[in-house]
Amino acid sequence: MILRINNLKAGYNGMEILHKVDLEVRPAEIVALIGPNGAGKSTLLKSVFNLCKIYSGKIIFKDKDITKLPTHQLIYQGVSYVPQGRQVFSNLSVKENLEMGAFIMRDKEVVKRNIQDVYNKFPFLKERENELAINLSGGEQQMLAIGRALIQDPELLLLDEPSLGLAPKIMKQVFEKIMEINKQGISIIIVEQNAKQAVNIAHRTYILEDGKIALEGGKEILQDDRIKNIYFGGR
Repeated sequence: MILRINNLKAGYNGMEILHKVDLEVRPAEIVALIGPNGAGKSTLLKSVFNLCKIYSGKIIFKDKDITKLPTHQLIYQGVSYVPQGRQVFSNLSVKENLEMGAFIMRDKEVVKRNIQDVYNKFPFLKERENELAINLSGGEQQMLAIGRALIQDPELLLLDEPSLGLAPKIMKQVFEKIMEINKQGISIIIVEQNAKQAVNIAHRTYILEDGKIALEGGKEILQDDRIKNIYFGGR
């Protein structure tokens, strides 16, 4: 198991959003987190990356307790996070954005090699390396944000709503890239509103409802009758 979350309670400013959540990610696995708005999906990712308040429970990464470990140390451990909203540095070039992903890395040769690896995965980034990020399309900015996280050589990649606001054709390309990245051995947790696409590419899926895991399963999970209740409140 690369990641194990046990009995996690987390939230913001004294408000508990996650209530005793248990979740596991195996090596080289894509795990999808789906559920209605406000279910706690993004909070779960932020808990792993120590961007919200953890009240109790444990987060174990590669047999090491990383609960409340400072974010920069999590990057050293092999965890990278791509927040929702295509957060790129718009007034920096594509190459400068990628270099920002390497801010904690001291070995210049490794950085150079990792940037080249990202260019191999996303050839259009190489073609436009001197262009300002603001001039990229929404889909290109999303891929740049993912590329920047990959510079850090993660073993676990946390993706929060990578398809948000993208046209269907571009969304398909982003999901294809996510599968390619996973095939290289990187474990991924993906939070998605587009449930069908997320379940399609995931090995396993967890459905969150009101801060708790309501269902867990494989690709058959979308056939479960309880899905309608969770999404549309028909309880």
